[in-house]
Amino acid sequence: MAVTEAPRIVTARIDQPDSHTLERALATGAYQALRKALAMTPEAVAAEVDAASLLGRGGAGFPAGRKWAMLRSSPVTYLVVNGDESEPATFKDHLLVERDPHQLIEGVLIAAYALQVSRAFIFLRGEFALGLERVQAALNEAYGYGAVGADIFGSGFSVDIVVHPGAGAYICGEETALLESLEGKRGFPRIKPPFFPAAIGLYGEPTVVNNVETMSNLPWIVTHGGAAFAALGEGRSTGTRLFALAGHVRNPGVYELEMAKTTFADLIHAPVLGGGVRHGRELKAFIPGGVSAPWFGPDQVDLPLGQDEVGAAGSMLGSGSVVVMDDHTCAVRASWRITKFFSRESCGQCTPCREGSGWLERIMERIETGRGRSEDLDLLLDACDNIAPGLTWPPQQTTICVLGPSIPSSIHSAIVMFRDEFLTHVKEGGCPYG
Repeated sequence: MAVTEAPRIVTARIDQPDSHTLERALATGAYQALRKALAMTPEAVAAEVDAASLLGRGGAGFPAGRKWAMLRSSPVTYLVVNGDESEPATFKDHLLVERDPHQLIEGVLIAAYALQVSRAFIFLRGEFALGLERVQAALNEAYGYGAVGADIFGSGFSVDIVVHPGAGAYICGEETALLESLEGKRGFPRIKPPFFPAAIGLYGEPTVVNNVETMSNLPWIVTHGGAAFAALGEGRSTGTRLFALAGHVRNPGVYELEMAKTTFADLIHAPVLGGGVRHGRELKAFIPGGVSAPWFGPDQVDLPLGQDEVGAAGSMLGSGSVVVMDDHTCAVRASWRITKFFSRESCGQCTPCREGSGWLERIMERIETGRGRSEDLDLLLDACDNIAPGLTWPPQQTTICVLGPSIPSSIHSAIVMFRDEFLTHVKEGGCPYG
């Protein structure tokens, strides 16, 4: 196993039972990076983030520094933090908001200073009851400490932060739907262009939207320098990243690993990480980046945990969720459940997603419950092709956001990899796995 000795950047504090408190945060160096940033120019802070080559940790993997640079010639009005972590089996942001909210707030403050905004919003999924409570409590403590509000630490810089609970819609993880929700409207994604947040964002003003984990990296980057962060990992995949490991492993959980120098095999099988497939069974397949991503088989388990490497193999690191399936898993049932989730969470704005997801879910349910027909496989692929033409990855767009074209991923993967299982369901009138 090749688990590296990379420093823990965003999880250094979470082992302490009181890691969410201001007292523990201050005792372990919290807000020192903010003080350092406030003594620099905003341009210098942004340059360190740019030098770090920090890829956004929300799913798209767009470099944070480049996103900020797009707005340097046009002043930013708002900073919005996307904490609407809704992808099934994805829970790494959940960990950060519950266990280290001060790190998140410090990261938001550093970003706000670099961007010179006076108002920032932290949008958290409404079901994160404990996380919402702790972030709000931490924010109140930070105001009392003088880290938020007017004239922070006597620097002359002022910013206010608002914590906004979402109503639980998966689609609000899409940045423009999130902005619609923040404005008090239904969470419908906006057409891009013209509604790129950098140009027309919250309340029609230029807006930067970054993920919770992205923000949580900023205190370390400012403290140690962008070059130190970029020295970790390889290629475009710099630094460490949180991976939410779920499914049929002995030790599911959230692990912070050095990107590109660690493999899926390390994550799944290393005794100090996943510990291997549970019950001594064999690996059948795994999803490398959330249920939107195409599946991989055991032959791809040695791929590095790198953005480009996984992309070149036909999938994505996405939300940082790795779901392991053992050799007792029904591929039909697994893909049906994923399809059912997307069908339920479609906002309904676009016809291919609204109608297509429902059709796919009904066909999948028919096959899984023993009422399927052999021609259903071609029907599934045909419907998938209408939602994401060509069934390639990255998918072709037929909808305003990527939820629609993400729906075929699990069905297409399951049919290509395990077509015989679908035919067995049809011929035997039910699932052979019981």
